[in-house]
Amino acid sequence: MPQWSHNSFYHRFLLRRLPDPCGRVLDVGCGAGEFAVELARRADRVDAIDRSPVMIEAAKQATPGNVTCVLGDVLEQPLPANSYDAIVSISTLHHMPLDRALPVLADALRPGGVLAVVALPRADLPRELPVEILAAAGHRVLGLAFAVLRKFGRGDWYAVAPTHDVMPVVLDPPLTTRQVRRQAAEVLPGARVRRLVYWRYALVWHKPADG
Repeated sequence: MPQWSHNSFYHRFLLRRLPDPCGRVLDVGCGAGEFAVELARRADRVDAIDRSPVMIEAAKQATPGNVTCVLGDVLEQPLPANSYDAIVSISTLHHMPLDRALPVLADALRPGGVLAVVALPRADLPRELPVEILAAAGHRVLGLAFAVLRKFGRGDWYAVAPTHDVMPVVLDPPLTTRQVRRQAAEVLPGARVRRLVYWRYALVWHKPADG
């Protein structure tokens, strides 16, 4: 069965959440810099952080001059307070204790800024059985369609990146979407958390303009 990148599939979802205009963005868990390249077209400045030396070196080679690639752990690396217009992350938040990560990211956002995250949830069965069935079927159908489009030179169509095999994998994420929603509500009042189809959840929060 042809494989495709669920992370790349949700790039557009996150890009639509960016404010306009967008000055400074933080990309948490930037990996090889694929999404940071897209962010650099929308924002004046992008800070891309990852704790993998292999990924940061790849990101440095891939990203343009308005992207600063930082080797570090976002929970340990000092972040400037109230500085980012947007903080985004793809498939990273489930690697961290949520109760520690959310306050750190919230503090780094400027008043009025947006936090937009896509990450992996633990399966919540039987409650989410319908979406799991839909995801399994859709994965196969879209995988074939994307493979055909790539074969005929119609773009990369969510192709798996060359660095895919060295990226850290969490096969058993710690929290279901419902648990993420409950924890986020305690730290980020008004945050919206929902399950996405292809084995991801989305968390979006707008920091109040009054801080």
